[in-house]
Amino acid sequence: MAQEAGTTWGTPTLAGAKRLLLLGSGELGREVALEAMRLGWEVIAADAYAHAPAMQMAHRFHVIDMLDGDRVRQLIEQEKPDLIVPEVEAIATDTLVALEAEGWTVVPTAKATRLTMNREGIRRLAAEELQLRTSPYQFAGTLAEYRAAVEAIGLPCVVKPIMSSSGKGQSLVRSPEDIDAAWDYAYSAGRGKVQRVIVEGFIEFETEITLLTVRAQDGTFFCPPIGHRQEDGDYRESWQPCGLHPDTVAECQRVAGQITDALGGWGLFGVELFIAGSPDQPQMVYFSEVSPRPHDTGMVTMVSQNMSEFELHVRAITGLPIGQIELLQPGASAVILAPGSSNQPRYAGVAEALSVPTSKVRLFGKPRCHLNRRMGVALALGDSVEEAKERAIACASKVQVLL
Repeated sequence: MAQEAGTTWGTPTLAGAKRLLLLGSGELGREVALEAMRLGWEVIAADAYAHAPAMQMAHRFHVIDMLDGDRVRQLIEQEKPDLIVPEVEAIATDTLVALEAEGWTVVPTAKATRLTMNREGIRRLAAEELQLRTSPYQFAGTLAEYRAAVEAIGLPCVVKPIMSSSGKGQSLVRSPEDIDAAWDYAYSAGRGKVQRVIVEGFIEFETEITLLTVRAQDGTFFCPPIGHRQEDGDYRESWQPCGLHPDTVAECQRVAGQITDALGGWGLFGVELFIAGSPDQPQMVYFSEVSPRPHDTGMVTMVSQNMSEFELHVRAITGLPIGQIELLQPGASAVILAPGSSNQPRYAGVAEALSVPTSKVRLFGKPRCHLNRRMGVALALGDSVEEAKERAIACASKVQVLL
């Protein structure tokens, strides 16, 4: 259960402070940490490597293997957090389930964290229990099962590990020659101890959106839909609002409300949906995935809304009211990627980037980079979505990651 509204808390590092433990300290976790600190919470950050983005902001940090359940338990018993906030997929979720049963608070719930870490769990919940529309799919744990699944689903199809993030291990299989290579990539890129893949039928969709959905003490709220473009399974640009027929928006909200109600708890969820059909009439809505935490495509809300997705998440999990979410102006984001590997990345072109009207740059401070690692994001506003996108892309293009 999240904190009750009206609960008092003390000052960070002093007696009576409320503590929030981040399990995962990347760029999304950093913004969560900042929002929690603005509300007077003590923040502890954990991740698998030192000096991760959120660690640079937190009151304390720990470097641990978050798939090691004993180490996760040891950390929680040591820090005694009021809220345990998973910010990545690769966590010992069985340990979180056990800790929640003992009275610790996991955001939004340990069940949600476990189900959404594993594509098999969340897909079966959505398609088989909730009867939401999804692409056809099959799961496979061996090469023989995988080949049979591809034959059953047909080409083209999408192959993903059941546990991964940011598009790692994802392939679009267009021809028989692609089949075995996609298996090797998915199998090698999967996280955790369970090496299985999902084979999905390819949907000819008009667009894909993220519907940020907030469950809080004063109700369930939906942000205006966010459109995004992906490349190699990872997002490159996002924009808000994404123009949809009003009936399509209502259907998106119905689907998002149903899946988040099933997961339970308080917090912000990033619900990914495929939209098929002409935009000038009600369209078909397909459930794709859901993250029980702020979403990378939602970074656009740092400029486009009166409350960013990170403020909304922290308000919800700490038991505070949401009130009214307002779109201030059309906005867009574009990622800043590394061109290669370095243990001492540096940056150039920030002044030129900020010469783009309405633009903002957020560099994440990651201590290491590799090819196409997301190192920052450019944000911009516009009188239209198209103008905001042009400005964000122009801004991002001027920032150079030096190796």
